[in-house]
Amino acid sequence: MNEKARPVLTTAEVNELLATIYPELNAQLGSYQAVDVFPGGCTVRLNADGRHLRPGGTVSGPSLFTLADIGGYVCVLSHAGPDALSVTTNININFMRKAEAGPIDGHCRILKLGRSLMVFDIDIVAGGQTVAHATGTYSIPPKP
Repeated sequence: MNEKARPVLTTAEVNELLATIYPELNAQLGSYQAVDVFPGGCTVRLNADGRHLRPGGTVSGPSLFTLADIGGYVCVLSHAGPDALSVTTNININFMRKAEAGPIDGHCRILKLGRSLMVFDIDIVAGGQTVAHATGTYSIPPKP
């Protein structure tokens, strides 16, 4: 973990910012949220319900992928500053086992935080087991 990366926003501030700059993420249902922001990382949650399931009762890959991307976005917003124009440049995800409806947590850590890029990984856990793991990079816009 990047212990030198210190958050500049609290969990509540990140959730408020997401509701303002990315309202379509949750519309009226609030499925995705930041649950903790700490030095060098964050924890995000998907409260998966019937809307997130594919046939067979499995949480869909796109829902888990979105959780991974939101984890990176929360990390970059909370540690590099609240610039809504930070964007994903890459994500690789490995799905390891079935996830069922219920709370699914993404434990995200910053591997490198530079002036223009942030590299992270995220362990996605449901029912006490890793269901997916992703690595990604966010581009941070230059400061004016």
